[in-house]
Amino acid sequence: MTWIYIFDFLTEIAYFLFVFSLFICFAVFKGRQAIMNIIIGLYLALLISIEFPNYDYIFGGLDGSHSVAWAKLVFFAIITILTTMLCFRIMPDEFRENRFESMGRKLILALGATTLVMVFSFHVLPVTEFLTPGTPLQSLFAPEAYFFWWLLLPLVVLYIV
Repeated sequence: MTWIYIFDFLTEIAYFLFVFSLFICFAVFKGRQAIMNIIIGLYLALLISIEFPNYDYIFGGLDGSHSVAWAKLVFFAIITILTTMLCFRIMPDEFRENRFESMGRKLILALGATTLVMVFSFHVLPVTEFLTPGTPLQSLFAPEAYFFWWLLLPLVVLYIV
């Protein structure tokens, strides 16, 4: 085990913990329905970004793989925000609860949303441009054989919670 491997592992764990803490804070301050809306918004953003027909035309003028990767990440984030806003408009806000009430459900939902972001990061989004391959987190989320099951897990979480 080299120092580079340890640094790459710590970078990925920091990325995972940052995404998870972002979702858990959002769930605490906005409520359980808000994190459910984000999960549905992430699924819709995945569908739109996978089937978007003009990626090459829009991002063709950018130089370098890092700038194209950043542009695709920003584009996905914008689509996610728009689809999540759509979910906020059409879904009911039925869970009126205090901030720390039903914290276990909020943790599980935040973990489901984090799972979606992680699996999108290693399969759909160009996050691997910024991370070194071969770390344990990538071996968990990156195999193509697990992609369907990782996508299915947050839906099961939504159904159960």
